[in-house]
Amino acid sequence: MGNNEIHDDTTSILDQVVAAMQDKKAKEIISLDLSDIPTAVTRYFVICHGTSKTQVDAIYDNILEKVNNNCGIHPSHREGYENSEWILIDYFDVVVHVFLEETRNFYSLESLWADAKLTTYESDK
Repeated sequence: MGNNEIHDDTTSILDQVVAAMQDKKAKEIISLDLSDIPTAVTRYFVICHGTSKTQVDAIYDNILEKVNNNCGIHPSHREGYENSEWILIDYFDVVVHVFLEETRNFYSLESLWADAKLTTYESDK
């Protein structure tokens, strides 16, 4: 197996999503491990926010590029790019939420999934 081996496992996707967020200076990057919650529709939520719609778009674009280039996959679903207030990217076991700061504060997904194991990542890598 060469250096061009493609990985599409959940951990690789999670790592690439977080790295892509950090590359674009996303704020308050967290992941929620939902695997022990029977009603959860995915294994991980990864959440961050940007301070402008331009930054939210840049984070979104970088996630798509980094996951595709390093894991060889495209999302199964994505929505919210049109208004750049809450962009959702679905990689089945990893669902990504890129918010505008005010929208994140309003919906407070972290509090809705308070039973999940929360991991915090440095925003400025």
